[in-house]
Amino acid sequence: MTGLALLIPVALGLGLAGLIAFFWALRSGQFDDPEGAANRILIDEEDEA
Repeated sequence: MTGLALLIPVALGLGLAGLIAFFWALRSGQFDDPEGAANRILIDEEDEA
């Protein structure tokens, strides 16, 4: 029973930390252009010069 009393707050704390990290990533623009980096690798820069 004491293990459960320890694990429940730890689980809630980790869930809260994950939620805070998600909102931080959302505010800092991590999800603004998810396909841009994938498409930039395909663009040949020698053609533009």
